[in-house]
Amino acid sequence: MPLAALSGPQYLREGLKLILSPGLRLFVILPLTVNLLLFCGLIYLAVRQFGGWVDAFMPNLPEWLMFLEYIIWPLFVVLVVLIVFFTFTMLANIIAAPFNGFLAEKVETVARGVDSAPPFSWGELLAMLPRTLGREARKLAYFVPRALALLVLSFIPVVNLVAAPLWLLFGVWMMAVQYIDYPADNNKLSWAEMMVWLRQRRWKSLSLGAVTYAALLIPFVNLLIMPAAVAAATLFWVREGGKTTMSTVADS
Repeated sequence: MPLAALSGPQYLREGLKLILSPGLRLFVILPLTVNLLLFCGLIYLAVRQFGGWVDAFMPNLPEWLMFLEYIIWPLFVVLVVLIVFFTFTMLANIIAAPFNGFLAEKVETVARGVDSAPPFSWGELLAMLPRTLGREARKLAYFVPRALALLVLSFIPVVNLVAAPLWLLFGVWMMAVQYIDYPADNNKLSWAEMMVWLRQRRWKSLSLGAVTYAALLIPFVNLLIMPAAVAAATLFWVREGGKTTMSTVADS
């Protein structure tokens, strides 16, 4: 693994600093407020139902193997946490999609040194709505079959022991896909072309996805990490020559 593949934390740190700057702060406030309400509602539901969800995923062990329950129970706690996290992230990103696309556009403008304080425009934001929601639907089409396969795997005795690690690996990859998609879509890169672009930078993409995934697991901090991840992914896009390498990706 090249050392450059460990650049994820640096990108996220820069992204967080960027969204807190006066010129971009306004683009973060609205989605942050909506996601705060969503997050509080989901946490309330999870606290009430958590024990039942863990019991539903736990395999029924024969009496002579009951001692293993104390060993594998933490794995299924992790599994439920990952599923709750995925649900929140999916819903939050759908709600925030137009704002995130708009934020990515403004961050790219700043990153390229064109304007340090781009103006806010409701008209521009609304114009992006159909395209960004369509792109979120494409992400769901990619995510849902794979998530369902992992969910089915979670109910198969013995085999379900690998479900949590696979959820984790898939989640890291999805974080890269989720956030790189905003600047890629703004620059008219198709879904297939974007996936090729990401795979060509697999380790760097996974590094960004991993640090984003870890930060998003921290309650309440994750609300600020989402826009920071949009900014981080946009910086990644710009510095990896996203706009200038589009023709190369299309030909590969």
